Amino acid sequence: MPEFVDTSPSGSCLFCRLVAGEIPSAQVFEDEHTLAFMDIGQVNPGHVLVASKRHAATLLELTGEEAGAVMQTAQRVARAVQACFAPDGIMLLQANGAAAGQTVQHFHIHVVPRHADDGIHFTWPRPSPAPDVLAGYAERLRTAL
Repeated sequence: MPEFVDTSPSGSCLFCRLVAGEIPSAQVFEDEHTLAFMDIGQVNPGHVLVASKRHAATLLELTGEEAGAVMQTAQRVARAVQACFAPDGIMLLQANGAAAGQTVQHFHIHVVPRHADDGIHFTWPRPSPAPDVLAGYAERLRTAL
C-alpha cells in the first residue's frame, strides 16, 4: 500500500480541498457527484483516483446515488485508461478504514492500470472455512440485509 497518509485536520481533508479547487490536481473528469484526477503516486501510468465530491469517509457514508455515480465514473475512466495506455488489466481498489489500507479519509476508488510483472502484489490468506460456517455467515448477512 502507499506510504502517504493524509494528516489534514478534521474538516479540511486533502480531497475536499481538491474538490473545492483550493489545491491543484490533474483533473480527468468531473460531474455532479464525482471528481476523477491523477494520483500523484502513479503506480503505473494512467493511475486515476475517482472520489465522491461530498465528503464521506467510507463507502458506508455514501448515499446509494453517490455510490452508483462513483462506480459509473470509475468504469468510464477505466475505459479511457484501456484506450490510452493499453494495460494488460485494470484493478479497482477501494479501502475503508486504516485497517483496510485507507490513507485519505475521503471515499475514493483507485483505477490502476496493471501490467504483467509490474511489481504490484495483492494477496491474502485463504483459510477456506467449512460449508456450514459459510452458510452461517450468509445467514447472518441475509438477516442484516
